[in-house]
This record gives sequence, structure tokens and C-alpha cells, in this order.
Amino acid sequence: MADNARAKKLADLIREVVAEKLQRGIKDPRLGTHVTITDTRVTGDLREATVFYTVYGDDEDRASAAAGLASAKGVLRSAVGAAAGTKFTPTLTFVADALPENAKTIEDLLDKARASDAKVREVSSGAAYAGEADPYRKPEDEDADGDEAAE
Repeated sequence: MADNARAKKLADLIREVVAEKLQRGIKDPRLGTHVTITDTRVTGDLREATVFYTVYGDDEDRASAAAGLASAKGVLRSAVGAAAGTKFTPTLTFVADALPENAKTIEDLLDKARASDAKVREVSSGAAYAGEADPYRKPEDEDADGDEAAE
């Protein structure tokens, strides 16, 4: 079993090699400049690597990039093996990173919250207190109430 430092080092190497190969070595038009490698994770036994990627574009671009990565998997694994120099080259699995979609969802929710806050601020701008400004009784108020009750 490999230690975590070695797995992290191999994951970083795989990310760099795959990104470089996609940029300069693969001539597939489906893998244009709109594919970005975001993260790589390697299992503890260094046998399998998961490569996370994002695609700038619409759903059609994402589907074509996934097909292009699947077809280039062997070439990319060979490049990783040549760069890593390990006894066994890890198998590569490409997973579309959900980070951009999650970030967009969070931004949409924050926009709704800002709009709701602005609406509340607008409604409350001319509002007044329901009672007195200071709703708490003070000791002198109790004496005044007590004197009136005694009379």
C-alpha cells in the first residue's frame, strides 16, 4: 500500500501530463481549448486514477468532450506511464466536474436572497415601531403605577 504523499504526487503528475497532452498532443477536434482538467485523485494502491474535468460550453460540447476523452484514454494513459516511470500505470477514469453547475446554483440562490433582502428593506424603509420606541418598563414607571393604584 502506497502512502498518501506518493498518491498525491502521482495525482499531481497525472493532472499535469493529461492537461499538457490535451493541449498539445491530441488533435481531436472534440477536445478543443474548452476542456480544463480541474482535479485528479489516485487510489491508495496507485492502480486507478480519476481525472475531473470541466468543459466550457453547452451540453453538446460536454457530450462531445466526454466522447473525445473516452477515445483518447489509451494515448493519455501511455503518456502518463512514460512520465511516471512506475511499474504499473494507473487506469484513467474521466468524470465531469460538477463544480461549475454547483457554483451557478449557489449564485442563483444568492441573487434570490439579495432580491428578497432588497424587497424587505424597501418595505421597511417608511415603517414605524408598533409600540413605543422603548417597550421596557423602568423602575420609575412602576412607582408611578403603584402610586396611582394606592390612591
